[in-house]
Amino acid sequence: MPDFSLAGKVAIITGASRGIGESIAHTYAQAGAKVVLVSRKLDGVTAVAEAIRQQGGEALPVAAHMGDQAAVASLVDQVIAAYGGVDIVVNNAGTNPHFGPLLTADESVWDKTLDVNLRGTFRLIQAAAPSMISRGGGKVINIASIAGLTPNPGVGLYGISKAAVVMMTKVLAVELAEHNIQVNALAPGFIKTKFSQAIWGDEETNAAIVDSTPAGRIASVEELQGMMLYLASPASSFLTGQVITIDGGLTLSPKSFGG
Repeated sequence: MPDFSLAGKVAIITGASRGIGESIAHTYAQAGAKVVLVSRKLDGVTAVAEAIRQQGGEALPVAAHMGDQAAVASLVDQVIAAYGGVDIVVNNAGTNPHFGPLLTADESVWDKTLDVNLRGTFRLIQAAAPSMISRGGGKVINIASIAGLTPNPGVGLYGISKAAVVMMTKVLAVELAEHNIQVNALAPGFIKTKFSQAIWGDEETNAAIVDSTPAGRIASVEELQGMMLYLASPASSFLTGQVITIDGGLTLSPKSFGG
């Protein structure tokens, strides 16, 4: 099915050292893309890049902090120098330094959360868009969260940052449509990753989530791969400004997690 091929495409994936980002990187490499793996520390993405190369793919590891504007600009410059341009951007890097009631969040955690989750996402799109436009189009996939769609206990600040990512996705979808750039977001529910381990690793919290989820379980990262490939491929050429929720039905549940 050629519409799902990423042959000849160059994809930047942030937060690619583990979890959802690592899974996306393998998926895109298997579909034929040259993948640029980004993380704050080089060692994690170097190991992922080596695994992809051993499977016959092409991967470039780059260390860059999405909270650093100069680092983001340098990242895109390195990608253009190595591969000639950018076709796909996956904004997966994120942080959640605060857990608890929103009113207990001080200015420093607001700054850190918004600088990575919101401004970092914008920085990369802004830096990569000129290359996409020059190449005739592109794909932007922002990893949001169901916490940005409905309140979740303890992660209000994280949810606010992801709600802002949802609106930014819609705004940029409209603004970039004339350049054949599709901008969409994925809002995962509870996925078993190291990032979410504090939640699913707690027996009581895990049981509450499972009980509230119609599907009756927490997902694996592999269950996001099909949608992520679709959003990056020519098959989704008329889909833009949308938020795709993959949560086992949790946001539709009559039960209130944590309520």
